[in-house]
Amino acid sequence: MPGPPPGAPPPASPEPAPPGPVAATVRCPGCGTANEAARTLCVRCALPLAPGPAPAAAPPWWRRLPRRGAWQAPLAGTRPRRSRRRPRIVLPLVLVLLAVGVWFGLPHAGSLLGLAREETSRPESLPPSAVRASRSLKEHPATAAFDGFSNRYWAAPEPGATLEAEFGLPGVRVTKLVVFSGTSAKKDEFLAQARPARILVELVSADGDTRTRRLTLKDQPGQQTLTLRGSKVTHIRITPETAYGTARGRHLALAEVEFFGHRS
Repeated sequence: MPGPPPGAPPPASPEPAPPGPVAATVRCPGCGTANEAARTLCVRCALPLAPGPAPAAAPPWWRRLPRRGAWQAPLAGTRPRRSRRRPRIVLPLVLVLLAVGVWFGLPHAGSLLGLAREETSRPESLPPSAVRASRSLKEHPATAAFDGFSNRYWAAPEPGATLEAEFGLPGVRVTKLVVFSGTSAKKDEFLAQARPARILVELVSADGDTRTRRLTLKDQPGQQTLTLRGSKVTHIRITPETAYGTARGRHLALAEVEFFGHRS
């Protein structure tokens, strides 16, 4: 290739390009490595390059009880703070309530145990220690209603006479009353005399408290079982108030009375 002609000026050399802007860097506060300004974690140790302001001090525990914020995971590269144990008030409150319940429940513990016994054990027969009646026919005394035979009966001249049973101290817990109405459990003898229709039952406890129940009997022969509840009962009085089959010359007949429950 031929060179430049003689006397021609030499070609101009290319001018160097102006230096570009220096990339900004951020130095890691942990290991000192320079990192690009756009990074948030150190390229070497992963520590935050701009941790931001220090966290505010946590408020007292009693201010944190009404509202508790959601748990936040610690930032990568930071050691999670050890959580402080917060006092628990639920357990002490439950213990206080239990103590109060036991304190007020002690006077009624015996009654509660008695009720549990009623529900779990079979009631037993409670024969009275003594019986009597306010009025009765000579051939049909009060003892005939408690002798265990349904073909012998107590006879009253008319409704209003009382039949009474005593149990003595400390009393009994009564749950059931069994009655055989009329003169006999046999159907052909049952209608021979008048029969109690509604009876008033009074239960007297050892402390003198009296509870009354009005019970209605069916006009049918055989056993009739009625619910009757009383605690520490020492005396029971039965008063026939109305009767079936009343007529001139007929008296009121009650063949058998039995009490069931538990000895105190």
